[in-house]
Amino acid sequence: MEPTDPTNKPVKRVSSGSLKSPPSSDFQYPTPRRKSWFRWELETSEYDLLFLSTSMKLLLFPSYRSTDFEVHRNWMAITHSLPMSQWYYDTTSEWTLDYPPFFAYFEKLLSIPASFIDPKMVDLNNLDYAPWTVVAYQRSTVILSELVLGAALLRFIRGSVDPSTQRIISASLFLHPGFLIVDHIHFQYNGFMFGIMLWSILMARNGNKLASGILFAVLLNFKHIYMYLAPAYFVYLLRSFCISPSGKLEIKNFLSLANAVIAVFIVSFGPWIVMGQIPQVLSRLFPFTRGLNHAYWASNFWALVTAADRVLLRYVSRTGADVAINISGVASTSRGLVGDTVFAVLPTIKPIHTFILTAGLQSIALIKLWFTPTYKSFLTSLTLCGYASYLFGWHVHEKAILLVLVPLSLLAAERHAYFRTFIIASVAGIFSLFPLIFTPGESIVKVLYSVLWVVFVYVPLTRRVYEFPISLSFVIIDTLEKIYLAGFPLLQLFVTLFPMLVAHRQQSAAAPADTCVSTADFICPEPDPHAGGVAAMEFLPLMLTSVYCAIGLLWGFCRLMFVYLNEETTYQGPLSRI
Repeated sequence: MEPTDPTNKPVKRVSSGSLKSPPSSDFQYPTPRRKSWFRWELETSEYDLLFLSTSMKLLLFPSYRSTDFEVHRNWMAITHSLPMSQWYYDTTSEWTLDYPPFFAYFEKLLSIPASFIDPKMVDLNNLDYAPWTVVAYQRSTVILSELVLGAALLRFIRGSVDPSTQRIISASLFLHPGFLIVDHIHFQYNGFMFGIMLWSILMARNGNKLASGILFAVLLNFKHIYMYLAPAYFVYLLRSFCISPSGKLEIKNFLSLANAVIAVFIVSFGPWIVMGQIPQVLSRLFPFTRGLNHAYWASNFWALVTAADRVLLRYVSRTGADVAINISGVASTSRGLVGDTVFAVLPTIKPIHTFILTAGLQSIALIKLWFTPTYKSFLTSLTLCGYASYLFGWHVHEKAILLVLVPLSLLAAERHAYFRTFIIASVAGIFSLFPLIFTPGESIVKVLYSVLWVVFVYVPLTRRVYEFPISLSFVIIDTLEKIYLAGFPLLQLFVTLFPMLVAHRQQSAAAPADTCVSTADFICPEPDPHAGGVAAMEFLPLMLTSVYCAIGLLWGFCRLMFVYLNEETTYQGPLSRI
């Protein structure tokens, strides 16, 4: 019996080995599609998305840029002008090279065309050099290097059994507001490096675990912040690649993986090993003299602790309660710029405390990963490792939230429990990046773009995974989460209007013209806690942003951990089909 199509017409078979014409006049070959340089077919919608995305990023060329722009220009100058033996010793600029060697090689590569476009761009002594040629070149390198991310996301779609759902997730990652804010406005190369990470995850999904481990080793040598994810990789590759289901050590696989990873590190650090400069390189990579919090409090657990210390200090100051106050903590306010972070009322937190807490929480997820070394378990554990390091790590930068949001996006369509966690963490995480961009024009862009992105992701995915709450406890949780999400427009309104109120009050009081204004890169010294009026609370919008976002992110972590630990190990879910 011949196979039939949905219209019940017979489908004629064509021998794969025949070079003759089709056997019937009504037979038609599929219309060939255009192919990219990477030899992958691109849908028209994908071309359109790439075109619109690139056009928008080109329009952002003249937008605000942070000191990171000069950091990377200086790194190009260091790697171009100096021999390798001096790369990690140079102090011509305060923005010294503090990324691993692969990123230094990357900057060296970028410096070659830069030297032809504008030789002054790679002049080591030409600090803060930023004419239009430099701006256009450096921002173009971000766009071009981000194609690594785009290529990985295309491969996720091509290898998916449910391409329509994966296309939404891939598009949401390529258009992620975090990359727009941090890379294309603030200026960094996160899209490029997260592209490498996604290639590594893709290899794990496809069962090529040796390639996954090699790519992650490469990633570590580009930026060492990804070491927070290393425990999940270690457990997953050891358990699923190096140990058989019967518990026997696979010597061949173990040696292949170990030798490959060692080879990557030798290629990276080899020159500095030969020169005997490893201690100097490590001192640049791990500056432990920094405080608990970054200049702008990352929206993590320590932001809540720091805010609690501020509240307790005011309470003790106003009521005269018999509580010992650390005077250095009153002046410090936990800025986290250089030196130890000191609290005024609460006990001081040391690096060892954050390490124990982070490692302990990661271990909870890793134990389950050890007993269920599946791809889905690996992806969830990987997300939780990044999540724990962000929430409880030492001197966490606000931009590290991308370590959570990127892998969590791959879980968004798994089922409603994961999707709701993804939405809460994404809204809170993206909003926590808003203070990085404080100029008026770019502030409008970040808000409108983020709102459109949330709508673009939320509407199609919620149709696929929404589950109506069926118990009273779920109804209460669902309602509270919706109330929390509804608070973000109000918070944005307050953050926008409060500085105007402060400025108006200061003008009315004939404030000095050089009154300090808090920004993402610098927070003004906190006013005397005994002072009154609005001027004494200029730090309030930043603090409220950190605290409010931290509440959602902490809840998202607890939510994801609970779902992961209570999920049946036999559950396959849609993830296996995406």
